[in-house]
Amino acid sequence: MAGPGEFEFIRSKLAPLSAGAFGAADLTDDGAVLDLGPGERLAVTADTLVEGRHFPIGEDAGLAARKALRVNLSDLAAMGAKPFGYTLGVIWPRDGVQERADGFVAGLAQDQAVFGVRLFGGDTVVADAPWSIAVTAFGRLPAGSSLRRNRARAGDALIVTGTIGDAGLGLQLALGEYSPSNTADADQFRRRFQLPEPRIGSGLAVRGVAHAAIDISDGLLSEARHLAVESGLGFEIDLEQIPLSAPARRWLDLQPDRASAITQLASSGDDYELLLAVPSRKLAGLSHLLRQQEVPVTQVGQLTARDGDDPVIVTWKGRRIEAEHLGFTQF
Repeated sequence: MAGPGEFEFIRSKLAPLSAGAFGAADLTDDGAVLDLGPGERLAVTADTLVEGRHFPIGEDAGLAARKALRVNLSDLAAMGAKPFGYTLGVIWPRDGVQERADGFVAGLAQDQAVFGVRLFGGDTVVADAPWSIAVTAFGRLPAGSSLRRNRARAGDALIVTGTIGDAGLGLQLALGEYSPSNTADADQFRRRFQLPEPRIGSGLAVRGVAHAAIDISDGLLSEARHLAVESGLGFEIDLEQIPLSAPARRWLDLQPDRASAITQLASSGDDYELLLAVPSRKLAGLSHLLRQQEVPVTQVGQLTARDGDDPVIVTWKGRRIEAEHLGFTQF
């Protein structure tokens, strides 16, 4: 399956299994919010990374472990939760367990110290299968403060943290599809792909300010569509406003079709920035909050009342762009 197949499978086949599960949100979000007792909630999320699919074959074991943990922490950040722990499931291929194990554990230990989380258990299996790392992460948040995808409102500004596209170029580099002459640029693209920075502090800061949030794992355009659809809205994004790093701008300057190239950056995955739906009257305050954390924020578009079946309007220099692929999909 391609395109929306993954999400239709979740909606039609898996979501009914969550019927009656308080906090599961019909599986429309990347995690559930469960009642911990008076005044406190538990945010839970899970992701699986597979060698050759989500990170390159032969990847450094420590980097693979850290990425697997960080992408889950990014989901918690998008929910406004403070992470505290995780469980772990690993399928080790029969060849190379010992060669990977020490680096894998060292990588997890390094990021446990960085993010203040601890391992609560899990399972390991050796099999004739690709190396796979499954993490379930847990976070705390006050009752009534969670950020969800389905609470955006028409007229909200679409705000993105950081910059977009570096990780997608890092993937191209890892696949041998691109080789920049500038070593520093290559190092940045590689680092953004291998080791994303979950915006935990930003997620905590925008609770009570943003109406909705999602992290950008599958591409900015794809995530904007998810947020809009779950909120019953449409959206408009101006590709000229997409924030790019200096290395990404240098890459863009070399492309013969800038509109196609910027669309590629806006639909590539693994950025793990936050996309926020924010009421216009709160933009200045939100920008001030995040800049205090040295996190740049950029308005890239706005949410609109739903008009027709397709909620997506993407423009470049005032001209509407028909994006063939909005982002990465598992199916």
